[in-house]
Amino acid sequence: MRLMRKGLVILGGSIFIALGINLFLIPYKVLDGGIIGIALILNYLWALKPGLMIIFFSIPIFIIAWFNYREYFYNSLHGMIISSFLIDFFQPIVGFIHIEAIYSSILGGIFVGLGIGLMLRFKTSTGGTDLVAQLLSDKTGVNVGILIFIIDTIVVLCGGLLLSADTLLLSIITIFFVGITTSLITRNIQIV
Repeated sequence: MRLMRKGLVILGGSIFIALGINLFLIPYKVLDGGIIGIALILNYLWALKPGLMIIFFSIPIFIIAWFNYREYFYNSLHGMIISSFLIDFFQPIVGFIHIEAIYSSILGGIFVGLGIGLMLRFKTSTGGTDLVAQLLSDKTGVNVGILIFIIDTIVVLCGGLLLSADTLLLSIITIFFVGITTSLITRNIQIV
C-alpha cells in the first residue's frame, strides 16, 4: 500500500510540475531554478527538449547520490524520469492557456512548488538540485524550500542575463512562489 501511495505521489507531483512548466512558464520564457531552469534556458536558446536536458544534467547529481545517500538515489530516480518524460510529453499544450505573464509566473510557481513539495513529503523528488537541497536540509536542518529558493535564485540570475530583463523579473516571481509553496507543503511533516 505504501509503495502504491508513493507511486501515485510521484505521478501526481510530476503532472503538477509538467503542467506548471508547459502551461505557465514556457509560453513567456519564464525560468524555474535548478536543473529545470538550466533545461529551460537551453530550450529557449536552442530549442532542446527540457525533459531530456533534465535527465542529462541530473546524471552527475545522481552519481554523487549513489555514493553518498543511496536511499535518495533510489527514491528520486523514478521522480526524475517520470517528471522529465511528462514535461516533454505535455509540450504540445504550450500556449493552451492565455493569461497575463505575471499571473502565469505565479501559477507556474505554485504548480511546480506543489509537485516538488508533494514528492519531498514522501521522501522522493525529481532529483536535480531538489535532491541536493534535500540532502543539505537533512544535514543542516534548514527548510528544504529555503535551500531550493537559494539555488533557484542563482540559476535564474544567470538565465536572466542570457535571455532578458522580463525573463529575469518573471522568473524571480516564479521561484518565490515555488519556494513558498514547497515550504508550506514540506514544513514540520514527514510522511513515509
